[in-house]
Amino acid sequence: MNNKISHKYHVLVSLKRVFTLLLALFILQGEQRAIAQNGDDLVPEAFVELQEFIPTIQVELRYFSANNFVGNVVDGYHAERVFMTREAAEALAKVQAEVAAFGLSLKVFDAYRPQRAVDHFVRWAQDLDDTKMKAVFYPAVAKDILFSEGYISARSGHTRGSTIDLTLVDGDTGEELDMGSPWDFFDPVSWPSNLNLTAQARANRSLLAAAMTKHGFRAIRTEWWHFMLADEPFPDTYFDFPIK
Repeated sequence: MNNKISHKYHVLVSLKRVFTLLLALFILQGEQRAIAQNGDDLVPEAFVELQEFIPTIQVELRYFSANNFVGNVVDGYHAERVFMTREAAEALAKVQAEVAAFGLSLKVFDAYRPQRAVDHFVRWAQDLDDTKMKAVFYPAVAKDILFSEGYISARSGHTRGSTIDLTLVDGDTGEELDMGSPWDFFDPVSWPSNLNLTAQARANRSLLAAAMTKHGFRAIRTEWWHFMLADEPFPDTYFDFPIK
């Protein structure tokens, strides 16, 4: 190897090392932003309470109950209060106004989720002997593949404060519209792309998705109820203040 080639080789190696170091620092910084929120019980000023911000919205905070895939109240949920970033709440208010024209309302199952709740989900998923809620929430999916299939994750958009789980209900009776599967039902039937549904269920899903995407939210592959503000204000921060 002549000197010129050798010099270029060493330059490339050095650049690769610098890039690797910068990447590691970037990842570490992201983790530090997440950890920095741990133990802080105060609601950040950037967040609002949805029931106050959108008084007509309906709420059934299912992780503040035993009616969820864990089968218990989830860590970090101490009251039936729902928080989101102001930007997400403002967008959601527009969705609520739009569906109200059809005599409907949004009903929220979950929005901001503390990191300690996500950690609770991870511990639960690792305990393969705990299957008491399997028949209700994941009857056809083995618990040991919930991570690989994307149903459970160690990091959740909910924890960044601009993601929400919700459905449509009759504005007068509060009765949920038929969506083809229940909320948090871990099964391909819950995927937005699944067309093996009644015409009414497909129409209801389409109405919800159209209203949400019109006002800046985007869906995910596996859950018809899950929407994330596309231009979220905290894309790298995982909050951990408890809901109380």
